[in-house]
Amino acid sequence: MDFIHFFGNIVVSFSVLILLWNTPSEAQLSPSFYSNTCPNALTTIRTSIRQAVSRERRMAASLIRLHFHDCFVQGCDASILLDETPSIQSEKTAFPNVNSVRGYEVIEAAKREVEKICPGVVSCADILAVAARDASAAVGGPSWNVNLGRRDSTTASRSVANTDLPSPFSDLSTLISAFANKGLSARDMVALSGSHTIGQSQCFLFRNRIYSNGTDIDAGFASTRRRQCPSNSGDSNLAALDLVTPNSFDNNYFKNLMHRKGLLQTDQVLFSGGSTDSIVSEYSRNPRTFLSDFGNSIIKMGDIEPLTGQNGIIRRICSAVN
Repeated sequence: MDFIHFFGNIVVSFSVLILLWNTPSEAQLSPSFYSNTCPNALTTIRTSIRQAVSRERRMAASLIRLHFHDCFVQGCDASILLDETPSIQSEKTAFPNVNSVRGYEVIEAAKREVEKICPGVVSCADILAVAARDASAAVGGPSWNVNLGRRDSTTASRSVANTDLPSPFSDLSTLISAFANKGLSARDMVALSGSHTIGQSQCFLFRNRIYSNGTDIDAGFASTRRRQCPSNSGDSNLAALDLVTPNSFDNNYFKNLMHRKGLLQTDQVLFSGGSTDSIVSEYSRNPRTFLSDFGNSIIKMGDIEPLTGQNGIIRRICSAVN
């Protein structure tokens, strides 16, 4: 081989190495992702979320749930925020979301504020993840370092929302499987269910439970709940998921379960003689363990199948593709 061919091969090989080094592989999310490109992003989002929660405390629970319902469908990619178009079947109209999931306008408002200071930089998916953290902190719940660097999808999937989001009527094994399919353990599932320490549910979702006369529900609790949830009307009437401290992010939810006072079937199955009883019992005794585990589990949930690097886009408004 002559010198020119040899040198040429070295240049080609070196160029390939440079290309590999610069190709975003499975890019790592990082809490410091916007430190240089939009250093005031997190404080801007926090201010916007705090204002929304101060206007309506229930919004904290709604924003945490919005993040969860996003991550379980196509990963944490803000697909849940996309409106219906001829080419997009919106997840907003999926059975688990329609007339139920709330907070879209809060995320959109936070996005508008961020766009004012850093146009086209911060994704809606990241704003959703940060909003869940800030909502928790705003009502006395845990805070955590949010990994950042997600990008936004250009698609949504109503069909996946209908199949992958757990039903409020699921049994324990179905719940464990639904979370395992997303890389989350039974302990993660119980910890994340603890977000039901705040928020409310609609009558039609717990009616069967409070009229069942079952052995897994406290009779006095069922009687109290029937007052606001008639057997054949009032589908959208609301009840607090935690009757004792409905506006505080604490571990009373787990104490309620141990007294057979879980509002939804999917709450009470966590303490019903099954494999998760011991976790519920532990969290009822150790609020610090619950709060720590909740933060760790929601970080793990936020890492489900993110779009990174050159995948996806940064939407200018969260409800539409650019």
